Amino acid sequence: MESRKFGQTGLQVPVLGFGAMQIGAADFSDDAACRLLNQVLDLGIGLIDSARSYGESEARIGRHIGHRRDEYILSTKVGYGIDGCADWTFECVARGIDEARDRLRTDRIDIIHLHSCPAAVLCGNGVLDALEAARDAGKLVSVAYSGDNEDLRAALESGRVQSLQTSVSLVDRANLLRHLPAASKAGLGVLAKRSLAGAAWREADRAPPEAEYRRRFQVMAQDLPDLDDWADVAIRFSAFAPGVHCALIGTTRVSHVEANLRAIESGPLDTDLTAVLESAYGDHGQSWVGIV
Repeated sequence: MESRKFGQTGLQVPVLGFGAMQIGAADFSDDAACRLLNQVLDLGIGLIDSARSYGESEARIGRHIGHRRDEYILSTKVGYGIDGCADWTFECVARGIDEARDRLRTDRIDIIHLHSCPAAVLCGNGVLDALEAARDAGKLVSVAYSGDNEDLRAALESGRVQSLQTSVSLVDRANLLRHLPAASKAGLGVLAKRSLAGAAWREADRAPPEAEYRRRFQVMAQDLPDLDDWADVAIRFSAFAPGVHCALIGTTRVSHVEANLRAIESGPLDTDLTAVLESAYGDHGQSWVGIV
């Protein structure tokens, strides 16, 4: 798979990464998680993204592929949920980094994000100081931020993060249009999350934010062609969007991983389809400002 220079971090990332939220669910067995994680690496997907809030995800990554640590870029998120410690403080972030390293069974985590840290505390509560101290101690490579909208802008404007993770999809382009040009100019690495937008093209009962994604797609669909594989289109849209280095997609099925890889191997969308998608999104982008 193609790899890309991840901004100015010194890392190289694949075009497609594996989002490990679903493998942390209590109703997903540990044996199944073991098989899937190893299959992901066997297929050549060399970036795994997790978070403290993803259930057993970090522990399973460490337990089942910790011995293959040199085969993947490792990304996770911190800032909350430490016993006896207030969220979004220096101590919380510092302890969260060390606890993540223990669960992931590694001395160094390549990318550590503040996970949707509110803009109001981002620059004044010591959270960035904690990440920078950990970087200086060799515990991480890239000081990062994961989030959207104005909180993302605050992280970008701080000048203290080397990479971002943010929503980029067919129906959620606010960050792509408003923030990624500045991120590219500043040399930041960018991971795209929610690339499939909850499969907004499918009929299903949904909770936020997927319900809003579905509503937006239905509005756009009035001007869209009938396509057999919207997942393929959505993946390619996000992975090859300007300023994006890697699109993160999670699943519990290896067949889905294989399909995602085939989409990436197809390359960017052709210009005619891109123009149709841009037209369908159209002026809605002025009011579709993103989803938290």
